[in-house]
Amino acid sequence: MGEHGPPPRQGRGKLQAGPTVVTTELMTSSSGLACDGCGQAASAEHIARRLRRLEWTTRYRPVHINTLLLGAFSPLRDEDFLYAGGGEGGDEFRSEAAQILDAVGISTVGKTRDTIHAEFQRAGFFLTHVLECPLDGDPARGETTAALLAGRLQTVATRIRRSLKPKRVMAITEELAPVVEDILALDLGCPVVLDHGKPFRLEGGGGKSAAERLREALAISASG
Repeated sequence: MGEHGPPPRQGRGKLQAGPTVVTTELMTSSSGLACDGCGQAASAEHIARRLRRLEWTTRYRPVHINTLLLGAFSPLRDEDFLYAGGGEGGDEFRSEAAQILDAVGISTVGKTRDTIHAEFQRAGFFLTHVLECPLDGDPARGETTAALLAGRLQTVATRIRRSLKPKRVMAITEELAPVVEDILALDLGCPVVLDHGKPFRLEGGGGKSAAERLREALAISASG
């Protein structure tokens, strides 16, 4: 580049082998941009959290994914996010993270977080969300949430089909219910497993527990 030419623009932030690096330009010019992981407005804080969670998640992605657990949107708190780093004890998993581990039959008692993450990975499980970031605002705004989910489905389908390539997709969290028919219509390259036509709920819901039904469906899918 000649000395009188304009300085090169920085590209999007990239995942590094070491600590995540977010460029100054990306952090300061992010307002007005849409996040590539969820489609919401991408503030500097939003982008930093997304990059941090991408780094955590990438460490434990299986080479070959047997079951892709597909949720609606990433939880707000890091302690509820399955792949969150930091901390040592497995008893520190909360909410969605704890519910998923219980549902797939992985005990956290007496284990470190790294051990639990590695066990989840070795079993061929991988968790992702249609919206890879937490919702900005009130999750109870059903129409807005459904629109965000619907708007991301084709991008998610392409990622599943071309990159993740799981043997099966298991839809989890009831927030996916408004778009479940749209998910079934997607070309994912593998079957979608549902709970009697609905996404599997992670929390209890009367009768046989949600975790038991999910484990049964996993066993049936694996044997088939």
